[in-house]
Amino acid sequence: MLRGGLFGVTSFVVSLSTQMHGKGGMVTKHILIPIDGSEYGKTAIEYGVYLAKKLDARLTGLHVIDINLMQIPALADVSGAVGLPLYHDFLPAIERGLEEKAEAILHAFSKKCSESGVQAEVKKAAGIIEETIIETGKHADWIILAQRGEHFHFGEEGILGSTAETVVRTSGKPVMVTPASFHEISRITLAYDGSPSAESALMLAAELTAETSWPLSVVIVSRDKRGGTELAEKMKTLLNTRNIKGEIDVIRGNEDRELVRLVREGNVELMIMGAYGHNRLRELILGSTTSSVIRKSTVPVFLTR
Repeated sequence: MLRGGLFGVTSFVVSLSTQMHGKGGMVTKHILIPIDGSEYGKTAIEYGVYLAKKLDARLTGLHVIDINLMQIPALADVSGAVGLPLYHDFLPAIERGLEEKAEAILHAFSKKCSESGVQAEVKKAAGIIEETIIETGKHADWIILAQRGEHFHFGEEGILGSTAETVVRTSGKPVMVTPASFHEISRITLAYDGSPSAESALMLAAELTAETSWPLSVVIVSRDKRGGTELAEKMKTLLNTRNIKGEIDVIRGNEDRELVRLVREGNVELMIMGAYGHNRLRELILGSTTSSVIRKSTVPVFLTR
């Protein structure tokens, strides 16, 4: 059925009930949250606890002691600049400080989960942050990452330009990137571009809406009317085939700008999208819609490959 869309564009409405995996079962039971004690990291924990309660899932809080902080050249420069003893005397003090900080962060995570009635465990590891997250994430269903990490100010892109992108590209797991502030979720928006990763995002959206009863809307952004119509018809078929209830809205324009606009106008509470749907060369020349959206979003963005 055709009707006027939420954003003043053409929509299809598919009036079917959602069923997942033939039995309405939920796949997600284990969520990994890398934690670093930062303010953005605390918001990631808020979303993790919130979703764990909704989905009856368990959490693992992972704190990675970054071995890059203990490299000889870096510590030698620091110790000399502040008049501290040479590297070999300075290193044990640095290690103790990092260990104490890790224990405090993990204790706070455990306390938060316990008070919220969420099953949780904690892990501590020393290594390269993104590699450790990816390895630990092999045993989880999802990964929740803060939009900015503890050392965001050390580089132009911070965690978003390195850790998050590496984890999303490499882990093979759905990754939720959380913003600065926590807000409860009451609906899901799926950004669809026809790519294989976008179809994976559809299945994740269907899983969530089946378990939470959050309504699902699909947004297709296309530069031309024909392309948008073709994608809408494809999505309509996918929704029908999978018995998913959803609304499809087609918007003409630039994908990353329009998706960010919808978020900023308050039309989105949780964005689900396929990650890096275009080829790598195009991304290097024109930039990535995925990176642009998660960098600017004020709501959680859930990414699939």
